[in-house]
Amino acid sequence: MTYPPPGAARARYMADSISTASPARLLIMLYDRLVQDVSQGEQAIREGNRLIAGERLMHAQDIVSELLATLDLTAWEGAENVAALYRWMLSELVQANIKQDAGKAASTLELATELRDAWREAAMAVGSA
Repeated sequence: MTYPPPGAARARYMADSISTASPARLLIMLYDRLVQDVSQGEQAIREGNRLIAGERLMHAQDIVSELLATLDLTAWEGAENVAALYRWMLSELVQANIKQDAGKAASTLELATELRDAWREAAMAVGSA
């Protein structure tokens, strides 16, 4: 009998979760990963682990870049304000990584957490309506 490689079942589950998620759920999943990456990046900076900090903060930058690129600025009045927040987050993440500044990572983490929680609340409100 042939067994799948280690981690294959988890990878399949994650792929299925993503492909079947609603747009609101996908957004929340992105924010969850953003919060995780920035948190781990901040911790790695505090521990002096530049390699892990760089990897996590660069992945966080990729997520914020994707959020910014897919934001429809014509969809609603507040979209430009959200775009400005994303641009600020990108700048802070770059500086946190270059300067190994845990404070900049922490401020980005705070905003990312607040945005994630707000989108989660909005998704639940729409889902229950």
